[in-house]
Amino acid sequence: MKWAWMPIWFMACETDHEAVVTEWQWDLPDHFPVPEIPETNPMSEEKVWLGQLLFHDFQLSFNGDRSCGICHEQQKGFTDGFARSVGTDEQAHPRNALPTMNLAWRNPLTWRDPDLTSLEEQVLVPLLGHEPITEMGMGGHEALLLDRLSQMSLYNDAFAAAFPGDADAMSIDNVARAIAAYERSIVSGNSPYDQWLLGDFNAMNESAQRGRVLFFGDRLNCWRCHSGLFLDQPILDNGELGDEPGYFNIGLYNVDGKGSYPPEDTGLYALTGEIADMGRFRTPSLRNVSVTGPWGHDGSLASLDDVVTAYARGGRNVESGQYAGDGAEGVWKDPWLTGFALSETEREDLIHFLAALTDEFVLTDDRYANPFCMGDSTDRLDCVVPVMGPGAIQ
Repeated sequence: MKWAWMPIWFMACETDHEAVVTEWQWDLPDHFPVPEIPETNPMSEEKVWLGQLLFHDFQLSFNGDRSCGICHEQQKGFTDGFARSVGTDEQAHPRNALPTMNLAWRNPLTWRDPDLTSLEEQVLVPLLGHEPITEMGMGGHEALLLDRLSQMSLYNDAFAAAFPGDADAMSIDNVARAIAAYERSIVSGNSPYDQWLLGDFNAMNESAQRGRVLFFGDRLNCWRCHSGLFLDQPILDNGELGDEPGYFNIGLYNVDGKGSYPPEDTGLYALTGEIADMGRFRTPSLRNVSVTGPWGHDGSLASLDDVVTAYARGGRNVESGQYAGDGAEGVWKDPWLTGFALSETEREDLIHFLAALTDEFVLTDDRYANPFCMGDSTDRLDCVVPVMGPGAIQ
């Protein structure tokens, strides 16, 4: 079934835009630094609003049956809830969808490509690319996409407002710039853990606080890979927080008894050819981890309990099937992954701490919501209405 989508702003009015932009105001938690923004793509309210529209518009896929927002749903922590995402041709992606929040500080961006550091470049991979699968399917059909958008006064106005003075305002490059700006605007930093960090020591319950001690303790060593503000930076051998992102093999597979991962996705090894890079993937942020499952680079861990079990035994044991093998015996897994014993109470405490990383506000904030109506209804009660952006209905 396909949705017939109609934007709220288009239904409401058409707006004449002056050739000026409204400076973007960062509404950041007190413990978040102001991010560095590319000089070639400064932030503005108009550009973020345009990006919000494009991010959720099905017209950006060749067959009109998906949008960026389909794989990055707000209520699921900007993931899709599937083990692996599916493209326009129904082919499954080899990797699990990463969250599109706090990307203004995440660099590199993806599971395994250290060189992909630009959001503007990354947007074009699912939009136009065909490797490892065809996601949105617009590669070779750029003219079709721009023609679709140009048929709506909504987009003619929005591009002109976001890129004033640009004679070629409606372009593929500006599509990427607008979506990148919207993605940078998505900030998640108001979880109970954040409130605890800022001095509200009752924000986490006693179980979660005990879980925090376990997480950052030397028995479990979770913090060795998941440190820093976004819980995605490694701790170096000298005990300092690493400046470079971490890429680790966490023992998910051992398909040949020699530590190999499934051939469709071998991590950094696929890029470098260095056997020590077998199964190494970029550490994901743990913010909102309770709602972003399934977990692992390929979504092979179905629950947080499965995640804890895999780490506790020092690697996952795949007991049967094509990729059977005990990851705990993999020779290329990270040396910190030695396993640990947990009581049932400790297991609950650890999972409660992970739940305390959930920012309920970002999951419901209208600033990041889908701005389109679904179906034939024009009843505003059936729509998600952004509270910001030019033309938004207040």
